[in-house]
Amino acid sequence: MKLRFSSRKLEKSVESFSAIKKHYGSRAKQVDQRLDDLTVVDCLAEMYAIPSAHCHELSGGRAGEFAVAISPNHRIIFMPDHDPMPRKDDGGIDLNLVDSIVITAIGEDYH
Repeated sequence: MKLRFSSRKLEKSVESFSAIKKHYGSRAKQVDQRLDDLTVVDCLAEMYAIPSAHCHELSGGRAGEFAVAISPNHRIIFMPDHDPMPRKDDGGIDLNLVDSIVITAIGEDYH
């Protein structure tokens, strides 16, 4: 899947493993692994097949955003990078057609 970042600052925080370690400390390995997972899959639906990712769509004020786990409480938050959004007949997002995302936050605890 193609990854884009919402800001240059966020992109720089993951440019190398040393940058990841500097910014995310003890969660660096998990951040690196999850970014690798996001890069390797062909579409968002495939992230749901990785149990440790706990990929899920957010609700409420964050509807349309998704998250993957990097620790029990911390997540990488992203949204599909499509215009128009690929939709199923029932109006939901067609995860099989989402092949590009924008990462908006890393290490966020929204619980």
